[in-house]
Amino acid sequence: MTGVEPRTLDLCLGVDPGLNRTGYALVERTPRGPVLREGGVVRSRADQSLARRVYEIGAGIGEVLDEYRPQSVAVEQVFSFGRNPKTALLMAHARGAILSAAAQRHIPVVHFTPTQVKRTLTGSGRASKEQIQFAIKTELRLAEILEPNDVADASAVALCLYHSIRFAA
Repeated sequence: MTGVEPRTLDLCLGVDPGLNRTGYALVERTPRGPVLREGGVVRSRADQSLARRVYEIGAGIGEVLDEYRPQSVAVEQVFSFGRNPKTALLMAHARGAILSAAAQRHIPVVHFTPTQVKRTLTGSGRASKEQIQFAIKTELRLAEILEPNDVADASAVALCLYHSIRFAA
């Protein structure tokens, strides 16, 4: 034995990257289907340097990885639409921190496009935000729509990973 605890084979971490707020959600595989075990937001302080903010995101996600030891991590891919290149660059910094935290722990990372997430949850790659929220609420058997949006988006990514692992197994 190496002294390293095994990863939880039935726990998927979904991450919605953002430099101000990075949402995360842990979805567990159970006999009754997916269950949301934990969700939250890692925040960085806007008054800090970019380097410090990236560090805060990585450290926060690292704490989640260390506490829950998920089997794998899913992160939404960043796309730069001509009108928001700065937003895409800031998200890319957050993604880098997340990828680094997972790599340091030897946890595999899967990347999903927003279209893949929408298609997996609703059957349509062009689903609205409301359709996605309804699908999350229904699939996780929640009483209410998840708040804040960062946690809801991370839950959607975690569910996409949950289904991709199930189909691959």
